[in-house]
Amino acid sequence: MRKLLLTVIIAIALMTSYASVAMAAEEGARASDSGVIFFTAIAIAAGIGIGIGVFGAAIGQGQAVRGAVEGIARNPGASGKILTTMLVGLAMIESLAIYALVIALILIYANPLIKYIVG
Repeated sequence: MRKLLLTVIIAIALMTSYASVAMAAEEGARASDSGVIFFTAIAIAAGIGIGIGVFGAAIGQGQAVRGAVEGIARNPGASGKILTTMLVGLAMIESLAIYALVIALILIYANPLIKYIVG
């Protein structure tokens, strides 16, 4: 927890220090600096989004497998139905992680706000 907090504080400090340098730049350089800050923020947001999405999916998959194993341990005769249900559930959980990846890729490569920042 301390490492995560320290990482977030360092990232905010670096972004703030870069923003102050960008504000001190000349008029001609401000457009490109704002684009760099924009793309940096998008990359950080995509990374955080992927991290949160995958973290949640991993916890959900762990809970699903644990529940399935406990169910099979209680009733070994129902292992076929439990296994089938678990696999369908794992596929649904994994699709949530893929959705997080798709949104992050859209943010990085097909962001609709790029025309307002760059152009």
